[in-house]
Amino acid sequence: MSHEKRIVYCSSPTDPHACHGIPVQPRKGDLDVVCPVCAGHGQWNTEIDLVSQRCKRTVCDKCDGRGWIETGDDLVPSHDIHMSEEGYPMWVTRLDPSDDRE
Repeated sequence: MSHEKRIVYCSSPTDPHACHGIPVQPRKGDLDVVCPVCAGHGQWNTEIDLVSQRCKRTVCDKCDGRGWIETGDDLVPSHDIHMSEEGYPMWVTRLDPSDDRE
């Protein structure tokens, strides 16, 4: 038996219900300030059913889902997957210069 559905669509993190059920991310490492786009959540709901609380989420492009950004010249670590010389995928940590200065 299907349940009642009340689906809400959100186009940005400032929409009502966009951050419903998403906690603010703790500060990790030396990141400086809370992300001005997602307000520290790192993601937001693009679609949420207010009855069942099921949702679809998107990661914040400004902070890469961290919820915090670097405003200085420090390198920011990002996890990524690259192909090894043997042709196998492997986890790597990239150190990128911050482009998130306000």
